[in-house]
Amino acid sequence: MEEAIKKSQVLIEALPYIKKFYGKVVVIKYGGSSLQDEAARSMVLQDIVFMKYAGMKPVLIHGGGPNINEELKKSKIDTKFIDGLRVTCEKSMGVVDSVLMDVNKSLVDEISGFGGEAFGLSGKENSMIQAAKKEGPDLGFVGSVEAINTTILNRLMDTNIIPVICPVGKGADNKLYNINADEAASNLAIALNAEKFVVLTNVRGVMRDKDEAASLFHSLTAETAKHLIETGVIKEGMVPKTQACLHALAGGVRKSHIVDATLSHALLLEIFTDKGIGTEIIHE
Repeated sequence: MEEAIKKSQVLIEALPYIKKFYGKVVVIKYGGSSLQDEAARSMVLQDIVFMKYAGMKPVLIHGGGPNINEELKKSKIDTKFIDGLRVTCEKSMGVVDSVLMDVNKSLVDEISGFGGEAFGLSGKENSMIQAAKKEGPDLGFVGSVEAINTTILNRLMDTNIIPVICPVGKGADNKLYNINADEAASNLAIALNAEKFVVLTNVRGVMRDKDEAASLFHSLTAETAKHLIETGVIKEGMVPKTQACLHALAGGVRKSHIVDATLSHALLLEIFTDKGIGTEIIHE
């Protein structure tokens, strides 16, 4: 009986959030090592299916870095990074595209297995992610987002289908470009006028000390987050994730979140509970 009462209390706590976010778009970026963790991935995808049945409009955009690394190693293609971005020659671009499409299909199949209806897409299709070669050091076929075409995404969401997107763009030169998944996801969130932008990673969120769980920032304003980057509190791999969240906010997204995908049902806990489980970044 006590267990049943606890479950009912959880549902009652979630009710205001279900009402508040009903019909709203939530863009979720998922990548990194946690994408290869079968148990963590299953919980994330179950959460996304729950969100859909609760009336939200989740959009999933994924990476696939570890999978790409493995395939490049098998193909005996050297991997080099500059400022955290993969230098992508024409041959490795073919591998990136192929691997991301395989990951995409697997995610769509798993979502279907949990009772959701999903449709896999690449940003290279239907001019969805319009890209151009990234400025700065020559990274080969690494691109920046120039524009997003949301037509097919809106059609899918209007029919209760979950779009699952891999971050490959196409340029005006008709060439494919490898797009950083954080960058692609934040631009999608802006283009879709999303209520929330969620970055799933393998750390709790923004922390003052990465080895001390109690140092987690549960909530940050955009200005405070910028200050933490400038002072080096936010560093290394958390910088592009936080910058993606800030970019989404600057583009009109209402709230951004950084959440640990390896925690049990982290997405639901972040969105449907009072305290949340990761770091939210909000407007002033």
